[in-house]
Amino acid sequence: MIKKSKGLMISAPKKSSGKTTLTLGLTAALTELGKKVRVFKKGPDYIDPMWHKAASGHTCFNIDPFWMDSDLCRRSYLSRCSGMDLCLVEGNHGLHDGLDLQGLNSGGFLAKLLGIPVLLVVDSAGMNRGVAAIVLGQQLLDRDVIISGVVLNNVATTRQADKQVAAIEHYCGIPVVGTIPRTDKVGIKERHLGLVTVHENPYVKETIEILAKTISDTCDLDKILTITHDILPQEDTIYVGKPKTEKKVTIGVAYDKSFCFYYPDNLQALQNEGAELVFFDTLNDTQLPEVDGIYIGGGFPESFLQELEQNKTIRAELATGIEQGLPVFAECGGLMYLTRSIERNGIKKEMVGAIPADVLFQKKPVGKGYTELEVCNKKGWFSFDGTVKGHEFHYSHLINISKEIEFKFKVTRGTGVNGTHDGIMHKNVLASYTHIHASVVQTWAKSFVQSVQAYK
Repeated sequence: MIKKSKGLMISAPKKSSGKTTLTLGLTAALTELGKKVRVFKKGPDYIDPMWHKAASGHTCFNIDPFWMDSDLCRRSYLSRCSGMDLCLVEGNHGLHDGLDLQGLNSGGFLAKLLGIPVLLVVDSAGMNRGVAAIVLGQQLLDRDVIISGVVLNNVATTRQADKQVAAIEHYCGIPVVGTIPRTDKVGIKERHLGLVTVHENPYVKETIEILAKTISDTCDLDKILTITHDILPQEDTIYVGKPKTEKKVTIGVAYDKSFCFYYPDNLQALQNEGAELVFFDTLNDTQLPEVDGIYIGGGFPESFLQELEQNKTIRAELATGIEQGLPVFAECGGLMYLTRSIERNGIKKEMVGAIPADVLFQKKPVGKGYTELEVCNKKGWFSFDGTVKGHEFHYSHLINISKEIEFKFKVTRGTGVNGTHDGIMHKNVLASYTHIHASVVQTWAKSFVQSVQAYK
């Protein structure tokens, strides 16, 4: 028999209320008590899942109701809950924030879809009994969303906490299961694309330990477990068929401080199609591994321009391989790395030089949010009938683009490379600002592996 698990979403009335702090601390505290916890992240974020994996020891998966239909959302969640005591979902933005009036891709919508209640984190700064109006509004906007408890964050004094707890429990009829005091000792440093990754923080273990102690000291863990709902895990049916036991190709994956944005589903999908993944470091490795294809994800190449330029061997081998037809898939940071140069804050450094264009950074985002693409060029290894849904978040744009460059996609939502197109095609390279998710674009992994196999 499949063992039941417990499910719970952690959300808030608005962004930057403490969702990640609570999720990490609760995950780590329960893990220390011997509970098996898996965290899921609503939305396309890469960095929070890295921290969740560090706190729980289990891979964190993304669930996105904009990309995924309802059935895929449920399967993505329930198929990864087997053997877990608790399966948390960390929301993004506010609980009821969505792209349309009905909130069909909001955190509240996802909680209803998955059949799990919400633990609401409320930033209580500057309020006393009035905080109950915030919680009550969250309850009334959609009565089908079950808010089963509240955690108050950023509490200034015990007196303030007492007033807020009394008001919420009286007017809203739900328990306050924690009050986190205002402090500068809890938190994770942020940067222009969000939180700093675990690869760049030398104090990951210490940070998680502090968060675990903070939540253990300020929240009632037993009460939190009582407000969860039972869920019944399912078999993994996201990908058709079982992973290939016979490896057909070897794909090198750039994985280091510069390039670390990879959805676990994407790597799993490549392996399911028969790819052996070999990870390499663009900053420190002296040469490329012997591979049949290359995958370069997103990340922060702009933060390591000097180191990337200094590794001339890797850059030269990539450029030579690409000219000889080596299949490469590159997203955002990977696209930037393959161009001639990257310039940021007046500092310009040479990159791979395979794509005839240069990258220029600016202070405000160029492209931010969901994208929708249509295949407008049937050349190359990737073809897809219909709309490709993805996500972009970049402060850079391309300049000095060669007129010979061809594009794979027409942009119908978002920015892409130039506002109208994305997906630069060069030799056997496909490079775009758009990130895609393999469970949504299910032909991607098969197409890529087939192109690598043909090249091999």
